[in-house]
Amino acid sequence: MDRRKFLQLTGLAATAALIPNDLIASKYKQNPNIKPVAGSWFEFLHHSHAAAKYWNPILYKYTDEQWRAMIKDIRDLGMEYLVLLSVADDGKTFYPSKLQPRYDLASPDPLETVLSAADEFGIKFFVSNDYWGDPRELGKMMTGKEIAALRAKGMEEVAEKYSHHKSFYGWYYPNESNLVETMDDITIGYVNDNSRLAHELTPNCKTMIAPYGTRTVKADDYYAKRLEKLDVDIIAYQDEVGVQKSKAGEVGKYFEALSKAHNKAGRAKIWADLEIFDFEGPVYTSPAIPSTFDRLLVQMEDVSPFVEKILIYQYSGFMSKPGSIATLGQPKADKFYSDYAAWLKSQR
Repeated sequence: MDRRKFLQLTGLAATAALIPNDLIASKYKQNPNIKPVAGSWFEFLHHSHAAAKYWNPILYKYTDEQWRAMIKDIRDLGMEYLVLLSVADDGKTFYPSKLQPRYDLASPDPLETVLSAADEFGIKFFVSNDYWGDPRELGKMMTGKEIAALRAKGMEEVAEKYSHHKSFYGWYYPNESNLVETMDDITIGYVNDNSRLAHELTPNCKTMIAPYGTRTVKADDYYAKRLEKLDVDIIAYQDEVGVQKSKAGEVGKYFEALSKAHNKAGRAKIWADLEIFDFEGPVYTSPAIPSTFDRLLVQMEDVSPFVEKILIYQYSGFMSKPGSIATLGQPKADKFYSDYAAWLKSQR
C-alpha cells in the first residue's frame, strides 16, 4: 500500500463530544478475547500532502510542548509502542543532520523531543531508518546502491545521536514490500542488509517491517521457508481496510493462515497493522480522514486470535485527545480518541 475533510464542527459532532465516557462505555460488553491497541505509527509530517491535507499544516507548527503532550496522550490510551515512519523525506530531515538540510518545523529537533517524552512516559519507539530518497520510487529505495549508502550513514548518525534513549527500542524499515503471494528476494535482501547494520549499531534493538498485500499471501510451506531466511524480529502485516483492498471483519482468515506459517518458520513475531482511516474521495489521491472506533473494534476482534500485538495506522492525523494542547481540533479525531478510551475503560 502506498501510504500516501475532516468534518467541520457541527451541532451533532459537538453534542457527541459532550457525552460522558461512562455512558459511551456502557454500550460495550467486556470481551477478554479482543486485544487492545498496543501502539501506533507516528509521523512529524506525512509525505503525501494530498492525503495529509488536514493534519500536516497543524503538525508543522507543533512546539516541543505539544509533541510531548501528544506522547502523553498516546500513553494515556495504554499504548506502549510507537513506530516512526520516517526520519527524512524529500531531501530534508526531521532532526539536525549533517547529511541533508532540516525541515523548518516549529520544533528544532522533534525526534529528540518525542524520544525524551517517551523516556518519561514509558513508550518504546521503533525508529525509522529511511525515506532518504523518494519513497514513491520503491525499487530504487530498496535496491539502489547510492540510497543504500546514504541510508547507512543516516542510521549511523541517528544511532549516534539518539540510541542512548531508553525509548529507542528498535528500528523500522519503512519501504513497504508488496508481498504478491510470497516474500521476494528483493525484500529479503533489503531487510537482511538493514538488519546487519542495525545489529552492529544497536545490538539489543528489535527490528520491524510492515508489508502489504496481506490478502494475497499463499501462507504455505514455501512461505514459511521464505520467513526462515528473513532477519527481522516482527512483521506487522497491513490489513488494508483503509485503502479498500479488504473489508473489516474479513481479514482474520488471512492472519490465521499467516500465523500458522510463522509458527512453522519459528522466526519473526506476527503483529497487525490496522488502518483506521478512510478517504474523503478517491483512494490515495484525496485527503485521508478518520474512520470510526466501531469499525476499528471489528478489525481488532477479527485479528486478535492470530497476532501478538495490534498496532494502528495511525494516531497522528486520525486521533487526538479532546482538550489537549496536542489536539488537532478535528471533531472526528477527538471522537475517535474518546470512543476508544471509553471502550478501553469498559474492558477493565
